[in-house]
Amino acid sequence: MPVRTQQPGAETSSPLSVALSARDRTMIDTVRAALRKDRVLLAFQPVIQPSASEKPVFYEAFLRVLDPRGRPIPASEFMHAAERQEMGRELDTLALARGLGSLEQVPELRLSINMSAHSIAYPPWRRALDTALRRDQTLGERLILEITEDSANAMPDIVQVFMREMHLRGVSFALDNFGAGFTSLKYLRDFYFDILKIDGTLVQDIHQKPDNRVLVKAILSLAHHFEMFTVAQNVEKRPDAELLARLGIDCLQGYCCGAPTLSPIWKDHDGAQSA
Repeated sequence: MPVRTQQPGAETSSPLSVALSARDRTMIDTVRAALRKDRVLLAFQPVIQPSASEKPVFYEAFLRVLDPRGRPIPASEFMHAAERQEMGRELDTLALARGLGSLEQVPELRLSINMSAHSIAYPPWRRALDTALRRDQTLGERLILEITEDSANAMPDIVQVFMREMHLRGVSFALDNFGAGFTSLKYLRDFYFDILKIDGTLVQDIHQKPDNRVLVKAILSLAHHFEMFTVAQNVEKRPDAELLARLGIDCLQGYCCGAPTLSPIWKDHDGAQSA
């Protein structure tokens, strides 16, 4: 009986991988159409100190891409695929431009904006940043750029040079989702992060998870050694918030403290719209 052999250069794909690729292409097409029609908004979530109900220390800006019905498309459904394309840079540029616009309109606002290390060399993104910083020299002191662990570790030399340059212009940096993966502690020493944001997987239900308490305590000790401000992400329950406060966290972020909203308090509105 003849044996069937795969021809050189031929590729095999499982039904699941084919389905996932088709879904990714459909979602990317939906996002691309949203960008063309400007169905993109910023939502803002407060980051607060655990001690009291004072005004937020700063807000994080999240880009919301809307489908044809005006509903937000979860970033988890397209960001991974978009990150591998120029679209990822376009999304970063939109988020930056709109966040900088908010900072210019509201002098008392301090805002963090997510970015990929790949955007550093993307001319439209860099142009938007440089133009705004030249136009308003106080803006840098109220801007925080958030970079994930994976993104920073993928391009360490480029990120380090960029951070040194931006620090001279007053910009702060947050290391996002710390603890989500296998972290090289060497990078904490070599980079110039001002804020360390502890990943939500270590924070959620921490009051019931002794192992996570040990890990978070170790991270807090590490952060304080490097003089980094600490933020716990995805704080959803009051017992978690209370425990984190006792452990010495500097700030909390999550639905327990305030949901992302398209209508923050500095805008005229009849009621905050959650996003």
